[in-house]
Amino acid sequence: MIPGTVALLLLLLALGLPVAAVLAILGMTLGDLIAGLPLSRAMGETAWSANSEVIIVAVPLFVLMGEILLRSGVAERMYDSAVQWMSWLPGGLMHSNIGACTIFAATSGSSAATAATIGTVSIPEMRKRGYNQSLFLGTIAAGGTLGILIPPSINLIVYGVLTETSIPKLYLAGFIPGFLLAGLFMVTVLIACLVRPRWGGEPVATSWDARLASLPALLPPLGLFLVVIGSIYAGIATPTESASLGVIASLALAAANRRLTWPVLRTAIEGTMRTTAMILLIFVAAFYLNFVISAVGLTHEINQLILNLGLSPLQTLLAVVAFYLVLGCFMETMAMMITTVPIIAPVVTSMGYDPIWFGVIVILLVETAMITPPVGVNLYIVHGIRREGALQDIMLGAAPFVLALLAMVGILIAFPDLALWLPELWEQYR
Repeated sequence: MIPGTVALLLLLLALGLPVAAVLAILGMTLGDLIAGLPLSRAMGETAWSANSEVIIVAVPLFVLMGEILLRSGVAERMYDSAVQWMSWLPGGLMHSNIGACTIFAATSGSSAATAATIGTVSIPEMRKRGYNQSLFLGTIAAGGTLGILIPPSINLIVYGVLTETSIPKLYLAGFIPGFLLAGLFMVTVLIACLVRPRWGGEPVATSWDARLASLPALLPPLGLFLVVIGSIYAGIATPTESASLGVIASLALAAANRRLTWPVLRTAIEGTMRTTAMILLIFVAAFYLNFVISAVGLTHEINQLILNLGLSPLQTLLAVVAFYLVLGCFMETMAMMITTVPIIAPVVTSMGYDPIWFGVIVILLVETAMITPPVGVNLYIVHGIRREGALQDIMLGAAPFVLALLAMVGILIAFPDLALWLPELWEQYR
């Protein structure tokens, strides 16, 4: 049953059908051919249960917050400040890309919004200052992935819903690995520019007066971060309520920058509707597929197959990592999470691994999928902003950061407390 299901999934994906349609067709096919029961009649109930969780409301709210920030003018000022403080490093603006992505990730919750925003303001500087274009574009694609690891994160919310895990704990678990990963990205740039100094481009002239004068530009994203994340841990708001506070704060920032116009609002709302519709349609189709898989006994069959392999917990975990790396080359990341997490997470946690820790591992693997060909979404976002050259240039530039992501996965496997220390500390003192 398992080989046939996988073959059908790959065939439907190869035909170029939308992911939600692929999942729905696969679910209906399995239900009709194997169950012998009209499982399709449960689709309405499945759709309702998939979208009736209150926490799901946070998804469109965080998407809207990112859309507004994308057009608010905050990113341009923030990037200029990052340039002033990081341009002295070998690789100058490439460190600024990663630093700005890290800061913006702590406000937007979206990888795509982070890559698009920082790419828009930084690529013109790349052309003027003679950077190695491949590596420069790779820093934008890789830095953008931080948007789904550093809180607030839409993908962490989805993982929490799928596994019934605490969202505040998942957010805390993402902090240290997120900032450590940003540091690994910067070390990657540093090594590349020390080996090939010409890749570092022309340095930006600055002074301490200019650096200090740029600091106020960092206050809006910091304030927004405190509103969204601080309200959760202060006990003032739930994650859903904090998302709505974030929307209000992002509207205030756009108004303060004189960017809050009807065309901007209309574009932001349209973008939010498209992204939310895509996510929730995948949600419905994946929930129905998971229902069918459970009903026909495929979940039990998968669990038994894994157990019968006789692998140790570490070997099983490494097999899961390899599975996600391969699947990420062919499947959209949100669909990959929604489809696989309900099946794989119980297997991994039954072997003694913490579900909070495993959530961070899954997000790191999803980040890797965002910059691995042929369907790495951040590669296409950066390529679309660049509007010239070959996509292969960006793939090549992102390759060193794939290695950095895999190194981060290895570090978390070796030192799980990097993800678990803050959640345990919060649980102890709250």
